[in-house]
Amino acid sequence: MRNIQIVAEEIYHVYNRGVDQRKIFMEDKDYQRFIHDLFEFNDENNVLNIGFRFNFTTMATRQQYNRPRKLLVEILAFALMPNHYHLFLKPKKDSGVAEFMKKVNGGYAQYFNQKYDRSGVLFQGRFRAVLVKRDTHFMHLPYYIHANPLDLYMPEWRDGKLKDFMRAYNFLENYRWSSFPDYVGKKNYPSVTQREFLLDIADGTHGYKKNFLDWLRAMNLDAITDITLENYGHPTAIIR
Repeated sequence: MRNIQIVAEEIYHVYNRGVDQRKIFMEDKDYQRFIHDLFEFNDENNVLNIGFRFNFTTMATRQQYNRPRKLLVEILAFALMPNHYHLFLKPKKDSGVAEFMKKVNGGYAQYFNQKYDRSGVLFQGRFRAVLVKRDTHFMHLPYYIHANPLDLYMPEWRDGKLKDFMRAYNFLENYRWSSFPDYVGKKNYPSVTQREFLLDIADGTHGYKKNFLDWLRAMNLDAITDITLENYGHPTAIIR
């Protein structure tokens, strides 16, 4: 693998998983905590207090402190799985991804180790990132990220063997640990993501739903094999 330089205003698929592929989310509160961290740590300013009570639906704490954020990255999309996560990020400055991921991975690992009385590393390295530079990549990758939770329910989707597409869609629309519900008009964690860019391209929430279902029916993962990151067999940024 060779390193690439992460620069502002480009788009990156960022991925990490638990060390030895261990679970990093043991219960709902762990997913909620990570999503809270995605919101709270996306700020050039220091975090005031990561232990406070938090409204996970409205992300109301920031309004409570009445302090605007200066975003490190635009979080275009995300999906959390039991032992890994996918993020679709657009840094606001060259160091934005590195600063953001250092906060997120470090903060969550500290929370997880304290909660489960463990020590040592939680993630398999810092994170992996790949530049999304081809139109085919850009058009496929958000749908791929949002489809990942189907591994838990209808794993045949990866082989193009889905038969009940609406059942798959309904599962994803109700999967709480993803930005997909917000993209199709069901309020989930709307303050975490910056969706305007992708929704403008998709012609709104209804367009995103239609495009996603069309993608699922005609899915060909070969088009994005080199940027899905799970196999790590591609040019990638390894931030140490």
